[in-house]
This record gives sequence, structure tokens and C-alpha cells, in this order.
Amino acid sequence: MWPRLVANKFLRKTLGSNNFVTDFPGNIEGILEIPSSDQTSPRPKTIFNHRNDVHKVFVSTWNVGGIAPHDALNIEDLLDTCNNSCDIYVIGFQEIVPLRASNVLGSEKSKISMKWNSLIREALNKKIHSREHEQNNHRQESVKNAKNGKSIESSIPQEFQCIISKQMVGIMISVWVRNDLRPFIKHPSVSCVGCGIMSCLGNKGAVSVRFQLHGTNLCFVCSHLASGGREGDEKYRNSDVAEIFSRTSFPRGPLLDLPRKILDHDQVIFLGDLNYRISLPEATTRLLTNREEWNALQENDQLRMELRDGQIFQGWQEGIIKFAPTYKYYPNSDSYYGCLEGIKGEKRRAPAWCDRVIWYGVGLKQHEYSRSELKLSDHRPVKAIFTAEVGVTQTTKGFQRFFLSDRFERITSHFELSDSTDEILCKGRSSLQM
Repeated sequence: MWPRLVANKFLRKTLGSNNFVTDFPGNIEGILEIPSSDQTSPRPKTIFNHRNDVHKVFVSTWNVGGIAPHDALNIEDLLDTCNNSCDIYVIGFQEIVPLRASNVLGSEKSKISMKWNSLIREALNKKIHSREHEQNNHRQESVKNAKNGKSIESSIPQEFQCIISKQMVGIMISVWVRNDLRPFIKHPSVSCVGCGIMSCLGNKGAVSVRFQLHGTNLCFVCSHLASGGREGDEKYRNSDVAEIFSRTSFPRGPLLDLPRKILDHDQVIFLGDLNYRISLPEATTRLLTNREEWNALQENDQLRMELRDGQIFQGWQEGIIKFAPTYKYYPNSDSYYGCLEGIKGEKRRAPAWCDRVIWYGVGLKQHEYSRSELKLSDHRPVKAIFTAEVGVTQTTKGFQRFFLSDRFERITSHFELSDSTDEILCKGRSSLQM
């Protein structure tokens, strides 16, 4: 088993663009809209109207340092569920397993990724689970004690469900969407690129996912780039990015009209432990960090310089950083590595904004860029909130399906007929959006 696994990794063989975890494995062909044999060409559709919808997208990245999550870990702060409610959640991790040889060369350890997904599911659906518990306590007990093999998670209604989750060694990305958006998501796909040992193994590299929301192609790239704080090490990170852009490839779809490369998508968000450092002496970096002089530090930040120079990241954008460097901390501490006296033999690592979220394309607007204070590892998580403007083309066929859908029934339940005026009165919104 191992020789074949190792050979495939060195030969850069992948398991396919549809090889990912999802809450809808039995419906993957329907989601991908693979035509049947008698559908040789699509029938022409009459365009009813075209509009732009705006959806709220949450993105976070966290290098967890090979530490498995414990059962009591609360990630509500990471997902910011108490303060914000988004339509799409994209959560990226790095080093979910220790980067030792057995993990890099062997098969993926899915147990850890399943644990992270379970914590995400619980946090995103906590409100609806609480309502379900209050309203249907007896039903939950019966589900809990059922002997049909179904879990509570699959039996209780959920507001958010996972459309894609993919792991490559320690890199993991998980995408969750609100239930009422799922019917409008098509062609989910993944692509993994290893840039680590011998420029091909997955201890470094990227896991990219893409899907089409209405008529807009979105791509999310979760990456872990080359490490190193010495002068010139940023060239290795730039090389990793070039490899990721070059080697990442998605299927063209049944009609051969879908983008293949990352930069061909309408909207792209690049997240992860990008490992870019601050090009200043360590003592100066620590002094400016202690003074919270973020602007002075950002002027010498390697990623900021790459974004300004427009070479490897030409056309990309990043929000204003108003938070402390996210690396490197003592685990379960607020102290940066190397700042404590009396510890012999430890490597001194200057603070840096290793963990970043940047974006590319038209229709994305960032509204928040901050960090969380979870202290599980030597990195602090970073999170961002965007609005994504997506194009919606309503055909006569789609318009007909809408009036027969559950969504239309939910909307019309807000209307009532007035006997006195014979007018339709709306209990909720004053306009009807489709």
C-alpha cells in the first residue's frame, strides 16, 4: 500500500476533482449537472430577467500546529457566529496533523478532519439546535436512542451544511453554505498541489476549491507556503505561489464552459499560512510590535511589498491590518516566542503576519479583517468577512421551477388576503425577491 501511495505523491497523481467530503454524496451528479446521454445539446432558454444578488462570505485561516482539537474547544469566536450571520463559511486550516514523514508520505488521517468538521457543524448550527431542543425535546430523545444507525446531526434540521471538505496532509479547507443557497450551487470541484519535499509533497502547497453560485464562479485557495525567516526566503514562497497558479486545474464541466485555472474565476480568495515575514531586524520588529506601530511594520511586510510590486500577486488586494502579528506565540499564552528570559536553546522568531487573507476579481468587498484569540497553537487565527456580488439570470424554465418550489411557499406564507379591500397585504417584506 505504502509504495503505491508514495509513488503517486511523487508523480503528482491526484484522486480526482470530485474526491472530497460533502453532506450530499448521493447527489453529487445532480449538483454537478452531468447531462444524460439523450441531452446532446442544451435547449435554448428564454431569459426572463437578470440581476445581481449580494451574499455575505466568511473566511478564516488557522495554523493549528499539529494539535488535535479537544472536545471542549469552542470555535464560536473563530466563526464569529455571535456577532455575524453569513451565507457562506470558508474555513481553512494548516498543520491539522504533525508534519512528520508518516503523515506526509502516508494516507490522509481523516479522523482529525472529521473532528474539525464536527466542531464547525456544531458552532454554525448552534442556534437552530437550541430551538429544536426547546420545541421538540421529546423528538430529540427518540432520535438519540434510535437504533437505526442515524446520527443526531443527520436527523436534526440544520441551517448550514458542508458542500466541500478536502484535506491534503495537514492542509484542510471546509466550505459550508446556508441551506436555501444550496440549490443554486453547481459544479463543486477540488484541486490539490503539493509544493513541499522535492517540490511535490503535500507538507506545503494548496488545496483549492471552486463552485458556481448562480452565474458566478468562485474559487477559494487554502495554502501553506514555504517557511523561513532569513533574507531571501520570500523567493521560495513566491515560487510556491507560482506553482500553485500554474498546476492547479479544474474540470471544464459538461458544457466545457467552466474556468480551469485559479485566475480564470470571477472571484478568488487566497487564504492560509503564507509565511511572509517582516524585513526588519528582529529587535526592531519586536520594538514596533510592542508599540503597536502596525503601519511601520506593514511598510516592511514581505507580502505587502509583493502586492505593491505587482509581480506574483498582480491585481490582488488585502484589507488594512489593524491587529497584532499572528505568529509566533507560545501555545496557550499571550507571549511571543523568544521574549521570555531564561529559556536556553530555543530559536528566536520575530513576530510576523504569517496568516493572511487576500482576494482577486470583481464583485468582492471586504468589510472586516481581524484575528481571533484562540490559543491552541503558536498561531492566532485570522478571519475576514466579504460581500460577494453574483449574477443571477432567471430563465422562464427557472422562473417556473421557482413557483413550484418550497422557497415560493415560504415566501407566500407571509402574505394574506384582506376581505375588506381585496388587496394582498404583506406581513413581512414590502418587495418580493426571487
